[in-house]
Amino acid sequence: MKPTAIVYTSNTGFTAEYASLLGGETGLPVYALEDAKKSLPQNSPILYLGWLAAGKVQGYDKAVTNFDIQALCAVGMTRSGSQLEDVKKANNLPEGLPLFTLQGGFDLHKLRGVYRLMMLVMSKTVAKKLAAKSERTPDEEDTLDLFQNGGSRVSLENLKPVLEWYRGVSA
Repeated sequence: MKPTAIVYTSNTGFTAEYASLLGGETGLPVYALEDAKKSLPQNSPILYLGWLAAGKVQGYDKAVTNFDIQALCAVGMTRSGSQLEDVKKANNLPEGLPLFTLQGGFDLHKLRGVYRLMMLVMSKTVAKKLAAKSERTPDEEDTLDLFQNGGSRVSLENLKPVLEWYRGVSA
């Protein structure tokens, strides 16, 4: 079934950026989850985007009880296309649900509460560990750069697999 809307939950804005880009590319309306619950009929087919925290896609549980999720995009700090099995397992995703992981970014200043504290500790720990390595992979270099400098990795390029999937179900 073809999604009729894009619904998202965002914390620091990277997931919202992806949702907006997808809306522009697909022509689908874009809603924050709370707005979608008020605006869309129950069980509407949607493409859902949520940010990752400790492997859990934020807002997924609420979205799945209100809508018919056709595909799921999980936005985190790691390279797009990575951690698929971990995300499937951590969220108990149904077999066959199309899943895409997208690299968002890191902005400690936009985080609040427990997430800010958690990421402050994690960024210092991981950055220290990575900085001490004599040889780093490109992914490790990118992670170190994000933790040290912050930044966004949101791009239309990262959405190519999602758009290919969408065009396939829309044909």
